[in-house]
Amino acid sequence: MLNFDAAPKKATNLTLNAKVLDVARELGMNVSQTVDALLQEEVRRRYREKWRADNKDAIAAYNERVKRDGAFGDDVRSF
Repeated sequence: MLNFDAAPKKATNLTLNAKVLDVARELGMNVSQTVDALLQEEVRRRYREKWRADNKDAIAAYNERVKRDGAFGDDVRSF
């Protein structure tokens, strides 16, 4: 799926709430690392959401076929 581990870092400009940024710095937070982690999480969430929407019809058709015909291997399964 999405693997961001080996990707290089790229400098960018962000506009952040100044008070939040001040407190984050006071707390010793690595703002770049925190924003990167949260952005990765949100990108993955939206990617999954888009994938589900894009594949909604195929998933529904597959589920209907399994409901009608059973799952692969049902006839050889012993449990």
